[in-house]
Amino acid sequence: MEFLKNLFQIKKIIALLTTIVFCFLSIKGLISSTEFLSVFTLIIGFYFGQSSARQAIKENNREE
Repeated sequence: MEFLKNLFQIKKIIALLTTIVFCFLSIKGLISSTEFLSVFTLIIGFYFGQSSARQAIKENNREE
């Protein structure tokens, strides 16, 4: 149940949908691979950056 709760957070939904849309546009040839890579890298970098920051804060709070 906790897995489903975490899966349906709004940031994750937005990142997943944006990735799917850009994959579709890239496959259809409507955007270049360079544009796809730029957007995908930005989304994944932001998502993992936020996740890493939250994890570091949680670990820091546990140590105190």
